[in-house]
Amino acid sequence: MKFFIPSRFSVSLLISLTFLFFSFSSDVFQEPVVSLENYKIEDGFELSLVASEPFLKAPVTMDFDDKGRMWVVEMIGYMPNLEGIGEKEPNGRISILEDLDKDGAIDHSKIFLEGLVLPRAIAHAYGGLLYTDGPALYFVKIKNDKPGKKTLVDPIYADAGNVEHQPNGLMFGIDNWIYNANTNYRYRLLNGKWLKEPTSYRGQWGISKDNFGRLYFNNNSTQLQGDQVLPNTVIRNEFYKPKYAVNQVLTKNQKVYPLHATSVNRGYVKGVLSPDGLLTEVTASCAPLIYRGGVFPSDFDQNVFVCVPEANLIKRNILNFGPTKTSAKQAWDDKEFLASTDEGFRPVNLFTGPDGAIYIVDMHRGIIQHKAFISRYLSKQLADKHLDTLQNLGRILKVSHKDKPLNAIPDLTKKSDKELLDLLAESNGWLRDRAQQLLIQNKAKKLKNELLELAKSSSANYASIHALYVLEGLNLLAFESLNDVLKANHDPQVRAHCLRSMEGFASVTFSSKMASVSELIYALENPFLDLYLSISLNPWVSLSADTFLPKLAQIANKYPDDQVLQEAVISSLAVQEESFLEYYKPNAELVKMLNQTLKSKEKNERNSIFNPEPKKDDNRTNGLKLFRTICGACHGADGSGIADLAPPLKESEYIDGSIHRLASIILHGISGPLHVNGKLYELNNDMPALVTNSDISDTDVADIVNYLQNAFAKEGKRISSADIKKLRDQKPENGLYTEKELIERVFEK
Repeated sequence: MKFFIPSRFSVSLLISLTFLFFSFSSDVFQEPVVSLENYKIEDGFELSLVASEPFLKAPVTMDFDDKGRMWVVEMIGYMPNLEGIGEKEPNGRISILEDLDKDGAIDHSKIFLEGLVLPRAIAHAYGGLLYTDGPALYFVKIKNDKPGKKTLVDPIYADAGNVEHQPNGLMFGIDNWIYNANTNYRYRLLNGKWLKEPTSYRGQWGISKDNFGRLYFNNNSTQLQGDQVLPNTVIRNEFYKPKYAVNQVLTKNQKVYPLHATSVNRGYVKGVLSPDGLLTEVTASCAPLIYRGGVFPSDFDQNVFVCVPEANLIKRNILNFGPTKTSAKQAWDDKEFLASTDEGFRPVNLFTGPDGAIYIVDMHRGIIQHKAFISRYLSKQLADKHLDTLQNLGRILKVSHKDKPLNAIPDLTKKSDKELLDLLAESNGWLRDRAQQLLIQNKAKKLKNELLELAKSSSANYASIHALYVLEGLNLLAFESLNDVLKANHDPQVRAHCLRSMEGFASVTFSSKMASVSELIYALENPFLDLYLSISLNPWVSLSADTFLPKLAQIANKYPDDQVLQEAVISSLAVQEESFLEYYKPNAELVKMLNQTLKSKEKNERNSIFNPEPKKDDNRTNGLKLFRTICGACHGADGSGIADLAPPLKESEYIDGSIHRLASIILHGISGPLHVNGKLYELNNDMPALVTNSDISDTDVADIVNYLQNAFAKEGKRISSADIKKLRDQKPENGLYTEKELIERVFEK
């Protein structure tokens, strides 16, 4: 028996609630069917439903296990209403979704973990599961689909901020480290110990990688960013923060082409919407995916797909790989890869599956803006459309190509190490990545010779690179074997990874041989390899500056206008900046970077990623927290006021009027009675002043005011902490303001 769920959210919600009365056993399944008629996808492609409510609620991310099953993170607590009240309830969970009758649709789900607070990241790793719960990152062993021993990996994985600005991603890089978005740390389990290292700060929500291993990410208003180099290669000089090699905007065009007018947070700002009410540029882009599935037409290989949930669409971008720079452009200037007129369609994450398809995590809800940032304008639109009632739904959709059959989903738990070795040459990047990690996990050291031969002789589907990092993960690499691979395999990308791996063997013993390697690579006249040669010389310069600084100088002066390459040289100079300036006649661009580095060193101003300071809330999140703590008890968490205690903030002239007057009230307090929106409020208590609270800073007061403006004002204004400092001295006559004094006193702005 099957049930039909129309795409209109009001009906969809009703039917999905009806589903909750059905029970599911191991041999009786009801598979919901969702109409996708109002979804338009690129010609030649198909969109199908894989999972829907009641098998999951509010999905935000997922991962496939070694059997090809989907493990889905359900963030049920996110914005349960327009006020965000109840968001910290421990109602999040991780569920295992299964297709037991093998018809392509999920027919069974079971909970693996529950009672989580706003979970948002997951990764199968080291035979267990990495996941988030509140601010912490945990690792748990898996035993018969149940949680086993749990380890606290990082108690402050997310130590501040709201859920939209907390670390997420948990993606294995090609180098066996786990990378994240919205943080400057990476993780790895090595010899039984969890490592946490600084890395470049990347993006906001979602992270992906290309076949070579470069990382890609984005933020709300920039649909695609990325690093021009492999991770952690240009940050070795702690007193220079790269500006050109990492965190680059890859597509200058942020335009979107939605099928219909949607409710967006700043729709009242000029230019955000077209005259027809259509969104013009991204405002909530997230979760870029580099397609590495291997079953789409070749011109889709390593294309970037980007979620744009506020406009109910997914973008397609085409990457262009240069020797030292990657760029991207939108595939089309007038349409999107996938778009819908269903305002409940909220794609928030994308993944390549073990079958080569793209899987879309559709949170399918009305509210996708956190309370700390949601404007009064958007709150009203969502309420008017009843989109705030669209809760606790969720979809997993699958994109395939009509003429390109998907691969069968393998059970990797039944594969031998030799079969996993063969998977390193598969066209599907998901299979290659997972085979790499499983070979390391299985301690497949007996395959050392086969892995070395694969590294030397094959570059099909990047098998050589994967083989190198299996060897690295098994601690089977050696300088001589890397040198053999570098000489035998002429693929520049393989050679680049060999150079990187050689760094781990920097010693006096191999110094002369590394000098020969440097000459060999430099003689090839390949700017891509010159880039990675300059990167890899970092530890060798420390060993023998006289041998390797001249080579860095050669490379730098060969490409005087290439800023990415100049930053690689800066990174490798170790503590030799002054000597380099004096003896090697660097080009003008490099001189500028060197002087900046020396100035930072003199002031002891390190790259911020190396400063172990706890992360602070952004100003609006801090303002929301302070409002809820200090003001919400009287004014209500939603600002609607409480009878005989405090007037409402909504429709209040004190919110919409002078922002300096509003700040003065918060600083110095007020004694009633007073009128708000034409109504007299006889208050039983005075509103206390914050000016005497030494724990509340000028910045805190500014954050409260700015939050109030964002949440309740018709047209939000801003105030600075410097303004607050001045207002502290402008005290009311009798300690607290009265309505009469507020009317008579002239306030700025």
